[in-house]
Amino acid sequence: MTNATSPDTYKRLLEVKGLQTYFKTDAGIVKAVDGISFTLNKGETLGIVGESGSGKSVTNLSIMRLIPSPPGKIVGGEVLFEGKDILKLSESELRHLRGNDISMIFQDPMTSLNPFLRISTQMIETIRLHKTMSRKEALAKSIEMLKLVGIPAAEERIHSYPHQFSGGMRQRVMIAMALSCEAKILIADEPTTALDVTIQAQILELIQELSKKLDTAVILITHDLGVVAGMCDTVCVMYAGKIVEKAKTDDLYAKPSHPYTFGLIQSVPRLDKAHDGKLFSIEGQPPNVIDLPPCCPFHPRCHKAMDICRTKYPPTKDLGNGHEVSCWLFIDEKEHSHE
Repeated sequence: MTNATSPDTYKRLLEVKGLQTYFKTDAGIVKAVDGISFTLNKGETLGIVGESGSGKSVTNLSIMRLIPSPPGKIVGGEVLFEGKDILKLSESELRHLRGNDISMIFQDPMTSLNPFLRISTQMIETIRLHKTMSRKEALAKSIEMLKLVGIPAAEERIHSYPHQFSGGMRQRVMIAMALSCEAKILIADEPTTALDVTIQAQILELIQELSKKLDTAVILITHDLGVVAGMCDTVCVMYAGKIVEKAKTDDLYAKPSHPYTFGLIQSVPRLDKAHDGKLFSIEGQPPNVIDLPPCCPFHPRCHKAMDICRTKYPPTKDLGNGHEVSCWLFIDEKEHSHE
C-alpha cells in the first residue's frame, strides 16, 4: 500500500474509487456509471473511450458534481482531489474548485458560451471569481490567454460576441477560459465533435501543447481511438457503465485484451497496413443499461463468450505494468472457483 509520504502520493492529483452514478427513470434504474476506479497524475493525459451511452460523460460530470438531480444521483464511491473527497464538499467549496482547480471543456462551445455577453465579460467574470484581480488586470489576463490559444488580434476580438467567432475559434475561447485560472486538471468532453477534421487536429494539438506548457493534467473523453493514440498516456475503455480495460496507451494498442477493446481497435482504418477487404465491425447494439443482469454486458456481442460470461460479471485481472482487464478469458479455473 502507498503510504502518505511516497512519491506516488505527491504526483497523484485525482483518485476515483468505486464511483456509482444512477438515474431513476419510469422504466427502472439506469446504472450510467457503475463502480469505476482510476487515478490521474500531474501532467498526465488520461483517455476515456467507448461507444455512446457507455458512461464517459457521466463519469466526468460526476467528478465535477454536475449531475442533474433529479433524476441523477451519485450513490457511491469517492472522488479524491489532492486527498479531499469532492463528493463531500459544500456548495461554496465546489464553486471555488470548479474553474479554478478543475475546468471542463464541453462538446459544443456555442451552448457553453452565453450568446448575449461579450467574450471579455465572460472571461473577466471567471477570472475575478477565483483570483483577486482588478477588472483591468483580469482583462489583460484574458487577452494573454486568447493569444496563448492562437486567436489573432486578441485585443480587438475579446470584445466580440460568441456568434462572431467560427466554431474552431469558439472552442479556442473555451480552452482559454478553462485554463485562465491555471487549473490543475482539464476535462475535455469530446472537444472536437462539432468541428471539421482540420480544425479538430488543431484543437487537439493546442490542448496537448498547453497541457505540457502549463503542466496541466488532462482527462480526454472521446470515441475516437486515433485521437487517443496520439494524445494519451493512459486509456480507460468503458462499456455499459464499467471500465473493462485500463492500460498505458502503447500497451493497449500492442496487446488489446478485452474483446471489446480489440474490436474497437480493429475497426479503425490503418494507413500502415495493407487494405484487405472490409473493416472489422462489432456486431449488435450497446445494451440497455436499465436493470442490467449481473453478468458481462458485452457477452451477446462477443465472439469469445463462454457460459460463465452469461451468469457472472468477471473480476478485474492485473496483467502487469498497470494493464488491467475485466474478462473471464484471463481468469483461470482456480480463480473461477473462488468467484
